Amino acid sequence: MSTEPPSTASATPPREEALAASESTRPSPDAGRRNAYWRMWAAVPREFGFLILTMPVAIVGLVIASTVFFTGLGMVAIVVGIFIMVAAFYVARGFGTFELLRLEWAGRPRLTRPDWARDGRESGFWQAAFLPFVDGHYWLYVLHTLVINPIVSVFTWSVTIAWTSTALAGTTGWIWQGYIPDDGRTFWLSEWLVDRLFPANTFSYDVVAAERILELAIGLVFLATLPLVYRGLTLIHEGCARGLLGAWRSEALEVEVAALAASRGAAVQAEDQSLRRLERDIHDGPQQRLVRLQMDLATIERRLDRDPDSAKQLIGEAREQARETLDELRALSRGFAPPLLQDRGLASALASLASRSPVPVELEDRLPEPSNLPPAIERNAYFIAAELLTNAAKHSDASSIRLRIVERDAGPAGLWLDLWVTDNGSGGAELAPGHGLAGLQERVHGLRGQFVVDSPAGGPTVIGAHIPFAPVTAAAE
Repeated sequence: MSTEPPSTASATPPREEALAASESTRPSPDAGRRNAYWRMWAAVPREFGFLILTMPVAIVGLVIASTVFFTGLGMVAIVVGIFIMVAAFYVARGFGTFELLRLEWAGRPRLTRPDWARDGRESGFWQAAFLPFVDGHYWLYVLHTLVINPIVSVFTWSVTIAWTSTALAGTTGWIWQGYIPDDGRTFWLSEWLVDRLFPANTFSYDVVAAERILELAIGLVFLATLPLVYRGLTLIHEGCARGLLGAWRSEALEVEVAALAASRGAAVQAEDQSLRRLERDIHDGPQQRLVRLQMDLATIERRLDRDPDSAKQLIGEAREQARETLDELRALSRGFAPPLLQDRGLASALASLASRSPVPVELEDRLPEPSNLPPAIERNAYFIAAELLTNAAKHSDASSIRLRIVERDAGPAGLWLDLWVTDNGSGGAELAPGHGLAGLQERVHGLRGQFVVDSPAGGPTVIGAHIPFAPVTAAAE
C-alpha cells in the first residue's frame, strides 16, 4: 500500500466564481428543514427502542445498585461493608457505561468516557478497590443510577407510551373502532367541542363520524410530531449523561497540557541532539583540517627562505586543505536556516537545496503563493528536507530523489504541511534509536506532527513528515 497521499488539484477557481457556485448550489432554508425532519424520521426506530427500554433498565439498575450500596453502607462498621460499597460503585459504573452505549445505539454522538485508569490509578488491587471513594466520577455514576435516571426515565417512558399510543390509536381507530360496541356511550369529544365552540347550536350531524374524524386529526398531529418528541426525550437523557457520565473538561485540559509538555520536551531533545551532532561533526571534520592547516602554514614559514620549492609544494597542499575545509563548512551550514529561506520563503530555499544535492532531485512544489506558513514551520521543514536529502545521498545508493511539498486542508483537523522524500535506492532505512531518522521523528513529534517511514529491502524508500500549522494570518488575528 502506498504511503504517499493522493495529489490535489493544481488550480482552484477564483474566489468570486467559487462564491457564485456555492450560492447557486446551496439548498434553501426550507429544503434544509424538510431534509432534517425526514432524517429525524429515519432515526425514529432506534430512538423508540432506546426510550421504550429506558424505564426497565433504570428500574433494574436502581434495584441492584441500591440494594448493594445501602447494604454495604449499613455494614461499614464491620469493614466488609466497605468492599460491598466498592462493588456498588462498580455496578453503577457498569449501568452508566451501558447508558452511554444505548445512547450511541440511538444514534447520538459518542460521549467521551472518563479515563478510569488515569495516572495509574488502577495499577494494583488495593488502588482499584479504594479508588471509587476518592474519584468523583464514581459518585456521579451512583447519583445517575440511583436518582437521576429512574426519575427521568419514568417521565420519558410515560410520554413515549402516551404519545405513541395516541398517534397509533388516532390514525388507525377508524379501522377497528367500529367493531367495539358503544351503545352505552354518552360522552363524545367531538360533540363537546362543537357545543363549546358554538353554544346553542342546532347542527345536525353524525356524532360517530365526527368522532372518527376528530380522532384521526388528533392522531395525525401526534404522528407528525412523533420524531420531534422522540428526539427531545432522547436529548434529555443525553444531557443527563453528558453532565454526569462524561469526562470532565479539566481532564481533557490535563491531557492536552501533558501532550504539549511531551511535545516541547521532544522538540528540545531533538534540537539538543542536532546541536551535539553538529558539534561532533565540526570537531571531527573542519577543526582537524584547520589544525593541520595551521601546522602546514607554520612549516611553510620556516621553509620559505631555505627551501622555497618545498614551501611552494606545501602552499599547494594548504590551499587544498582550505578548499576542503570550506566545502565541509558549507555542508554543515545546511543545518542552519539560510538567508534565502528568510528572504524568499520555503519553496525557493528547497529549490536551492535540491540544486546542491549530489543526487538529482525532482522538486514538486505545491505550496500556495503567497505562502501562509509560519516562520517556525518553514525553518523546521527546511531542516527536515535537508537531513532527508543528505541521508538519501549518503546511504541509499539512489540515482534520483523526488522531493514533494504540499499544503493540505484536513477540514476539522486544520491545515497540514506534507513533506515527502522518495528515492529509488536500496531501501532498508529504519527508525533506529540514536540515528538520524529517530532525531527527525522527535523533531516532527515536537511539532505535534506525524513521521512516516516506508523503506522495504530493495527500495524504494518513502519518508513523509506531516506537520500541522496555523496560518500566519489567523495567528496574527
